Amino acid sequence: MIRKLLIANRGEIACRIMRTARAMGVATVAVYSDADAKALHVRQADEAVHIGPSPAAESYLVGAKIIAAAQQTGADAIHPGYGFLSENADFAQAVIDAGLIWVGPKPSSIRAMGLKDAAKQLMRSAGVPVTPGYDGSDQSVERLTAEAEAIGYPVLIKAVAGGGGKGMRKVDAPEDFVAALESCRREAKASFGNDEVLLEKWITSPRHIEVQVFGDAHGNVVHLFERDCSLQRRHQKVIEEAPAPGMDEATREAICAAAVRAAKAVDYEGAGTIEFIADASEGLRATHIFFMEMNTRLQVEHPVTEEITGVDLVEWQLRVASGEPIPLKQEDLKINGHAIEARLYAEDPAKGFLPSTGKLERLDFGLPYRIDTGVFEGAEVSPFYDPMIAKVIAFADDRDDAIDTLIDSITGLQVWPIRTNAAFLRRCADHPDFRAANLDTGFIGRYENELIPSDAASEVEWQAAAGFALADQSSEAEYLPQGFRLNAASTARVALSHAGETRVIEREAATVPIHADFGTMMLAGGDENPRAFSARVTDDEIVLFSEGRAIGFSRSVRGTGQASAADGAIIAPMPGKVIAVDVTEGQAVTAGQRLLVLEAMKMEHALTAPFDGVIEGLAVSAGGQVQVEAVLCRVVPASKE
Repeated sequence: MIRKLLIANRGEIACRIMRTARAMGVATVAVYSDADAKALHVRQADEAVHIGPSPAAESYLVGAKIIAAAQQTGADAIHPGYGFLSENADFAQAVIDAGLIWVGPKPSSIRAMGLKDAAKQLMRSAGVPVTPGYDGSDQSVERLTAEAEAIGYPVLIKAVAGGGGKGMRKVDAPEDFVAALESCRREAKASFGNDEVLLEKWITSPRHIEVQVFGDAHGNVVHLFERDCSLQRRHQKVIEEAPAPGMDEATREAICAAAVRAAKAVDYEGAGTIEFIADASEGLRATHIFFMEMNTRLQVEHPVTEEITGVDLVEWQLRVASGEPIPLKQEDLKINGHAIEARLYAEDPAKGFLPSTGKLERLDFGLPYRIDTGVFEGAEVSPFYDPMIAKVIAFADDRDDAIDTLIDSITGLQVWPIRTNAAFLRRCADHPDFRAANLDTGFIGRYENELIPSDAASEVEWQAAAGFALADQSSEAEYLPQGFRLNAASTARVALSHAGETRVIEREAATVPIHADFGTMMLAGGDENPRAFSARVTDDEIVLFSEGRAIGFSRSVRGTGQASAADGAIIAPMPGKVIAVDVTEGQAVTAGQRLLVLEAMKMEHALTAPFDGVIEGLAVSAGGQVQVEAVLCRVVPASKE
């Protein structure tokens, strides 16, 4: 059995692997870059080794450094997690050549599933259904045109070495084929150095169905049923669930048997996933589900499989890598209940899903069914890596209850000042078509306008913020999970600002009765659907948390200045890096004069003076990182000098 395990990864998957290793009595070694020196996976490991600068190309992707760290600490095995080097056959071989245990499939299995055309040919020979199409060696325009006619339009042209959505063209009519082929080949050659293509029948109502498989060194291969990963945005999974809704037993048996044949065809050992695309235009039918690719590693969404089977997949990985057989036989594996996972990211849907980086001043997951995370309150979300904060996992006896559990978990989240996609996830899960399992990979694109919450505060949110401001009796930062009812005898006024707008709100506020249940508030005049709020209250701001949203208001209840553009506050419109500061404290400026420049996502944004005045409270310098809505400085009107 493995004694000491090095995890060649970071974030939530490193923490997830450590949790199982600890339960099995296996010592753990973390590796970390400069940016991750204080990360959660470093804190949780028994030992930690620094492997280089923050960019992944200089740390987590340098196999020699990782192997050296294992040798230095006496680790006898390396677990790659997912991403980084997890599907790098050369790294897997290097680990084995160094005399270490590779917790993953054989390098030959990884290579066998590399190029899409070779993998499809291998699967076809193994009796695994593949998408109708052409993947032959004759790449002449004449042959490809004829094959497209035989397949029937629309068709999809795909680069054989492609990935990430590059080298793909949908063609709807014969007269468009040659031009699309030439365009696809140019892009493929530029991106991958290989302009060969394959053709596939375009699936009009595609669902992404995948099967978890597991093999061992004794020739055993089992499946742990399917997952549905159809909710995607730009080919990236957003919400996954197991089992797939609408999957009958005959179809499940057929697709899972095909997945086992696929794994056996490459002599597979360890955890792997066979991905299929299903034409769901007439429901899920075995004759309309086709092989897409194999992921030769543990998947991000593996927890939903664990929940419905009761199997710890990481434990199985460690046991099988140690030479043990798979702990259960196929007939011992059963589906129990329904599980759904949502990926919580540090990103702002209202701003095109731009990443949000910085310090997690507030991070409270509430009371979810299960959270897999690699961060903690006070941690930094780095711009160098995937911006995942956590995976929110829900489980119940049936799908309807699992959806409700997921929504409740998302509703209880509190994250600030980092922006997240929590409200977006909640809207996805609560959408009528999601509840009815009317799913395909175009779901998010089709309903995007409904799913992305506005950045602006609603009237009820302005009123709630005012209520919390008037209820606050503390001069120190405090998180108030109380509710309030707007029925007091006297009134008070509070000035609040949000997104450049300032309001003075008059409210009944002499007393604020507190409800016993968490977060409940009743609005004046009655409300058939009262909103539940909790809040972070400080001298300077009110941050509301409700239904996955986090809405910040600056306040002037105690005479403090508020972050209002009308009052001269220069507010960061996005998270980014300060690349230029053109003014100094106390400097006189004129309306329209450039004050500083921010850079984010390789774009520059100049901030200018709203009127003539003097610079006060300059809080940044060139090279610093700032969060969205941070007050960078103020322009005090010349008349107020």
